[in-house]
Amino acid sequence: MTNRIRFRIHRTFPLAVLALLAACSSRSAAPPAPGPVEVGVATITPAPLTLTRELPGRTSAFRVAEVRARVNGIVQKRLFVEGSDVKEGQKLFLIDPAPYEAALDGAKAALARAEATLGNARVQAQRAAELIKTNVVSQQDHDNAMAALKTAEADVASARAAEQAARINFGFTTVTAPVSGRIGRSAVTEGAYAQASQATLLVTIQQIDPMYVDLAQSADDALRLKRDLESGKLQGAGKGQARVLLVTDDGREYAHAGTLQFAGVTVDPGTGSITLRALFPNPAGELLPGMFVRARLDEGVNPAALLVPQVGVTRDQKGLPVALVVNAEKKVERRQLVTDRAVGTAWLVTDGIQPGDQVIVEGVQKVRPGALVNPVPATGSK
Repeated sequence: MTNRIRFRIHRTFPLAVLALLAACSSRSAAPPAPGPVEVGVATITPAPLTLTRELPGRTSAFRVAEVRARVNGIVQKRLFVEGSDVKEGQKLFLIDPAPYEAALDGAKAALARAEATLGNARVQAQRAAELIKTNVVSQQDHDNAMAALKTAEADVASARAAEQAARINFGFTTVTAPVSGRIGRSAVTEGAYAQASQATLLVTIQQIDPMYVDLAQSADDALRLKRDLESGKLQGAGKGQARVLLVTDDGREYAHAGTLQFAGVTVDPGTGSITLRALFPNPAGELLPGMFVRARLDEGVNPAALLVPQVGVTRDQKGLPVALVVNAEKKVERRQLVTDRAVGTAWLVTDGIQPGDQVIVEGVQKVRPGALVNPVPATGSK
């Protein structure tokens, strides 16, 4: 029994020694520590950048004319097609002209009578002027003849004014377009009674070529832009009127560029914004009043803009933008950035990055701040 136990002990001991030796051998054959991780970087180089701002807005007609009745009467005819384009001076409505034609005829007769009286008075005045020289007529008769002449002249002037007024009212019975543009739906039907005292609305004409676009810009943004231009941080985009591009509600860029006409000086207390107005050509009538659009407005030129690829920018727990940068010792630094806006696939950075910095854009997940890395140009970087 004792010999059997000894045999088992001697048999187990060499196996334990072999296992210990194998473990020591595996430790001595462990691979060396890994070297610096290779990461793709983008070198930040300052470059001139024209800054644009996209603002919401709505279109409005260049000119709106409300055509209203200027005389009383029954609307006899409508002489246009609703929704069509009309020219200035084109006939639109015919209001019953009979009363005004009669009034015009009466005014013409009164004028003729006054002119006849004037002719007679002129003859009498001339005769009295000749006879007074030989004392054939008294001074009183001469003065009466002169007064009668002046009265006749005044009567002719009054009759002529009345005739002109009657002619104008008669002309108002034919309603014409005051401007060229697109005419809307008729507000009256044939047979309706139009009143000059209430200025009955007949129809509305809108001139839509060119077209206004009213934009809303934050007052804070406008103030910041003004300060940047005054300090030289931004340079003016150009002399004269600023150029504006338009994007319609369906995402298409409008073919014609517009110009900025003016910027308002009053801040809307409800929205905190000011109104900008741009003017766009609209030869094909694509833009209609009341459309929602977005306008891209050139603000100025940043002569040394720093653009960081968006793939190299992440957000921390507070939602602030951060980037990993390779320093001169080829170690990773964590930088907190201040971004102004997105420009294509990059961020315009105003703080946190310096010219020449190498921002990690490939392999960001493989490194941490303080790690030693091997930076190489990222694919597609310049």
